[in-house]
Amino acid sequence: MTLDDLDERIVHVLSEDARRSYAEIGAEVGLSAPAVKRRVDRLRAEGVITGFTVRVDPAALGWRTEGYIEMYCRSKTGPEDIRRALARYPEVASASTVTGEADAMVQVFAADMRHFEQVLERIAGEPFVERTKSVLVLSPLLRRYTSGAPR
Repeated sequence: MTLDDLDERIVHVLSEDARRSYAEIGAEVGLSAPAVKRRVDRLRAEGVITGFTVRVDPAALGWRTEGYIEMYCRSKTGPEDIRRALARYPEVASASTVTGEADAMVQVFAADMRHFEQVLERIAGEPFVERTKSVLVLSPLLRRYTSGAPR
């Protein structure tokens, strides 16, 4: 499905704050509330919008340490094997297969350095993992949670 400019603007507004009313979105994009609702319903039906969620600050949960783990896997390890294993770790915020030497990059939040080390050790112990390499975040400089092209 190809999105027109109004669809893209609606998706952008929703990605910033999915709790905004159709009337508020309509005022921003130049449509009536019913027109926005029809477009959102269509975008959901066509799978463009796959759901609505909440973002929680990991620090509010006591997870103040952030790091990234590069995973280097044995040959014939598929992305689904990696996804299935990492889905068991509540500390894993995101994971992606990547280009370059590593097979996957994993974002982890933990309570402290010891907790991060425990998660790292458990991930490194997965049967398909040959080795890992990790880095810790000192200061997050920029976080964007919106989807689509910048406005």
